[in-house]
Amino acid sequence: MNLRLFTTLLFVFTITFSFAQKDVKIEGTVLEQDTNIPLEYATVVVKTKEDNKIITGGITDTKGEFNVEVPAGTYIISVEYISYKTKTFPEQTISKNTDLGIINLALNVDTLNEVMVVAERTTVEIKLDKKVYNIGKDLTTAGGTVSDALNNVPSVAVDIEGSISLRGNENVRILINGKPSAMAGFGDSNVLSQLPAEAIERVEVITSPSARYDAEGTAGILNIILRQKETLGFNGSINVTGGQPDNVGISVNLNYRTEKFNLFSNFGWRYYDAPRNSYSDVTYFDTFDDGETVVQEYRRIIEDQEVERLNRNYNGNIGMEYFLNESSSITGSLFYRFGSDADISLNNSERFNNNAIVEETLRREKETEEDNSYQIAINYMKRFGDDSDHKLTVDFQYENDAEEGFTNLNEDYIFTNATNPSNFQIEQEFTTEDQKEYLIQADYVLPIGEDARFEAGFRSNLENEITDYRLVQENTLTGFLEVNDTLTNIFDYDENVNAIYTQYGTKFGKFSFLLGLRLEHTQLKGNIDSRLTDEELIEAYQFPIQTKFDNNYLGLFPTVNFIYNLSGTESDSEESITLGFNRRINRPRGWYINPFPSRSSRTNVFQGNPNLQPAFSSTFDLGYLKRWEKLTLTSSIYYQHETDSFERVEENTGQQTSDGINIIRTIPINLSSNKRTGAELGLMYSPKKWLRLNTSFNFFQFETEGEFNDVDYSAKNTSWFARFSSKVTLPLQIDWQTNAFYRGAQQDAQSDTEGLLSIDLALSKEVKVVSNSLTVSLNVRDLLNSRKRQSTTTTPFFERYSESQWRQRQVNLSLIYRFNQKLDKRERSKRGDNGDGDDMDFEG
Repeated sequence: MNLRLFTTLLFVFTITFSFAQKDVKIEGTVLEQDTNIPLEYATVVVKTKEDNKIITGGITDTKGEFNVEVPAGTYIISVEYISYKTKTFPEQTISKNTDLGIINLALNVDTLNEVMVVAERTTVEIKLDKKVYNIGKDLTTAGGTVSDALNNVPSVAVDIEGSISLRGNENVRILINGKPSAMAGFGDSNVLSQLPAEAIERVEVITSPSARYDAEGTAGILNIILRQKETLGFNGSINVTGGQPDNVGISVNLNYRTEKFNLFSNFGWRYYDAPRNSYSDVTYFDTFDDGETVVQEYRRIIEDQEVERLNRNYNGNIGMEYFLNESSSITGSLFYRFGSDADISLNNSERFNNNAIVEETLRREKETEEDNSYQIAINYMKRFGDDSDHKLTVDFQYENDAEEGFTNLNEDYIFTNATNPSNFQIEQEFTTEDQKEYLIQADYVLPIGEDARFEAGFRSNLENEITDYRLVQENTLTGFLEVNDTLTNIFDYDENVNAIYTQYGTKFGKFSFLLGLRLEHTQLKGNIDSRLTDEELIEAYQFPIQTKFDNNYLGLFPTVNFIYNLSGTESDSEESITLGFNRRINRPRGWYINPFPSRSSRTNVFQGNPNLQPAFSSTFDLGYLKRWEKLTLTSSIYYQHETDSFERVEENTGQQTSDGINIIRTIPINLSSNKRTGAELGLMYSPKKWLRLNTSFNFFQFETEGEFNDVDYSAKNTSWFARFSSKVTLPLQIDWQTNAFYRGAQQDAQSDTEGLLSIDLALSKEVKVVSNSLTVSLNVRDLLNSRKRQSTTTTPFFERYSESQWRQRQVNLSLIYRFNQKLDKRERSKRGDNGDGDDMDFEG
């Protein structure tokens, strides 16, 4: 027999014998040594004895059980779980099905602190359509709110009035766990100032949203993911805060998980006084003909306002995820919030004619408001087969928000040179708002091979809001209070959005892409019930008021996202380039559409515009990431073109108050276009274990073009903002953190706003209490008391300089006690991630 024939027969025999071998099973159960709690997602690794090569492996299920198959042979078997000591079976001869029985893992105390330090660090992940900021232990927001935490996220800015912007654009969509939520205040971002910062696990900055997301928000989406512990057994935390000005609060997070269900809850109560102040100096240009010559008269009003704001709010969220079987679960949750506010305002006004003082008054305003809102949410998830990514999710949410407000106003003369001055009227405003919202959505994900995925789904969001406004004024002749028919009204408003979408993503080596298309139909429908006829309304306001409207829009929204990984498989660094395109919509909200004028003062009214069309934007975004061992660099440049963009303009109504002051109307309009170009750069640097540095810089320029009522409102603005954060570990393991934020000056069609600087400081110390921990934090927000808005508004008929400070410098002491969290998993369970189920998860 020649050598070639012998070799061929040997090869065929070897292959045949290999296929003829029957694999045998290795199984066992992994438990935590002290508690006998099953350890889900423990890793089982099987290596060959001869060359220590891994041939197979697996993970444990919710019962801590595993089952792997191997050919008969001798192996080294190890069982691992993060922060636990590895259990190794050095030489196991497996010739038949083998049960390793109960495998107990003990906590590795030596490595636990190191793991916890890593978990505390704020990190960034780059994915196909977003940046994910895992919120670490931010000392400056201890005892603070979600708004405080967002203000430390790169690309995001929260102004002094609580408005949130992304890359300088305030048209940003806020989601909670991937969905619109009552926790985000039905679109009112001020509600986020009532939720504790401790509740946040991570923030997803989505500047190029995929088709899965609602197309609302031309700036993009901020998706706030709240903590939901996957820790086995009973665990939780208690956060107690006290501060000056008055700020007292407590929040409690409790979680209990077994093999069959996961029960999670958080509750909070807060009482705080947030005094604010404002100042304005307005000069009106009045021109009239006295019969002989044209006379230019200057009227000037200086207002100095101080407001005491007492706020009390309660919030609670309780839910349970029930595992129906190994492949499906159902989750139900109930969220409730109650708020009670009482504001007392004193506004001192001085009035001048041609630089001579003619009058001084004091206006007192007392406002109370109660807000009750709740949300019921149900989620069903079904996984198909062994692939955990092949799944169907169905969601239902119902939200209800009821607000009742009462305002009492009266104004008195301190000084006047009028001979027989008209008395000011006592005024009372009664407002009730009832809002209901339904959300139904379904999402289906189908993996195609190992590196491709197809998705499809629909969403129906139905919202109704009824606003009942009643103004009662004193009859100065009789002294009785009478209803003002001109302003009293009921506004019934519906916003219904129905959408379907599909998207496909895949990966080829270093290159990944995600293509999507979303179709949305929007209905904006309103009806005003007024005591006046349409003719009487026109006569009263000298401009038309549309009391009934029904606007419908159909939009198609494509999304394209690419990522190219520049780093090789053997590289010790990470480098990638991303490119995104998306088309989005900015729908006018009810307040912008309600055509019935509302008053912010006797001399200023705001009127919505029912003819306001949605704005549409197209955005291109090019990003770059480079990550080394100690340094992470993120950067991007972007361009956005928006049509029919919104702009609020101020104009003279031609009407005057009883004491001869011009009444100014503010109204939102569609300008023809808005072009926005920008760039951002972020750096995270940790040269030593005791030092972490974080900085980001955003530069943007926008240009608007358009006119209204023959007035050109075109403008070009260049602005920027930057933030810097440092965290230093001092002796005795005391952490010291400094945050600084600066926003550059900016302009719009009528106003110039000056730059703003804010600095926060914090100290923190963690103390071990048996196996639990207590963290003590002391922080100072707005150290320089400089977080003030200063702006100048110029129109053909008036010029106004204004200053406002929404919240003064604040000092807080916070205590956070965490218990039974030593089993906390560092990686989220693949049962669900509290998010939107989301994207391809191809990381850069």
